Amino acid sequence: MADDALHRGAVSGEEYVITHGSAHARVTQVGATLRSYTVDGDEVIDGFGVDERARDGRGQVLAPWPNRLTDGYYRYGGHECQAPLNEPRRHDAIHGLVRWLDWSPIVQDTSSVTLSCAVRPQPGYEWPLILDVTYGLDASGLTVSMRAANAGRQRAPFGVGFHPYLTVGAASIDGLELIVPASAYLDPDASSEQPAMAPVAMTPRDFTQPRHVGTIQLDTAFGQLVRGDDGRAVARLSNPIDGRSVELWVDEQYRYLMVYTGEHVWEPERRRTAVVVEPMTCPVDAFRSGVDLIELDPGETWLGRWGLRPEFSSLG
Repeated sequence: MADDALHRGAVSGEEYVITHGSAHARVTQVGATLRSYTVDGDEVIDGFGVDERARDGRGQVLAPWPNRLTDGYYRYGGHECQAPLNEPRRHDAIHGLVRWLDWSPIVQDTSSVTLSCAVRPQPGYEWPLILDVTYGLDASGLTVSMRAANAGRQRAPFGVGFHPYLTVGAASIDGLELIVPASAYLDPDASSEQPAMAPVAMTPRDFTQPRHVGTIQLDTAFGQLVRGDDGRAVARLSNPIDGRSVELWVDEQYRYLMVYTGEHVWEPERRRTAVVVEPMTCPVDAFRSGVDLIELDPGETWLGRWGLRPEFSSLG
């Protein structure tokens, strides 16, 4: 592997650099995390430094479940599973089991890299999975492909998400415009085992048309995504002052977008400076409710894609 495509000794392990024209992305060994993505030197995501770890989920892969699992407890296929409560103040298990594991590089060329991780049976998840994630740059932007394979002999529950912080260079998100292509959101007051969707129409959560973020605080799972003829749903964050923008698209495998406006990130000076738009295959607590839960038969493989498309510079 070329020296200029690999950096060693970082806090998050080895780092894999991919390029296309003026675009550069950096992916870490720990968590297969997207640490940085720039075009012409401008940040597309608000990531973290080479000597830092990924606080607040920045750029991380969320598997085998995304978001929160109430009490860390669920039953599936005759198993009773108890995951560690890594968000103790809310008494839940958040964002799966692979964020802090080392992923192994499978293949890399100038513009793409694939890393792999084996999920072994454990108290919080009793099924073996093989996860492969590919980051690729081309003229359209960055595409992220996730493949999950059930390596066991029993049907396995599965969900996945990603956690990019989108930025268009503004000091505050209040003056930015946001589009979220969703006609409903997950009712935060509904039971974790009986989730309910509520229409966004006539509510402050309606971002189906471009709207200033303003002072709204979001930590909201949006569903019933509105898709184009290509099957993709596209969210967009833009700066009306300089025209800079970034789109996040998801294919039909991703049915939800979690949007977070960053009020509670670890560093106070970084609060409300980026908007998290998380592709998710299932909503919060899917392992408990079964809603949109992916169920992989032995030997079955699942594949989903999402991507980022900056529109403020030439991609080469």
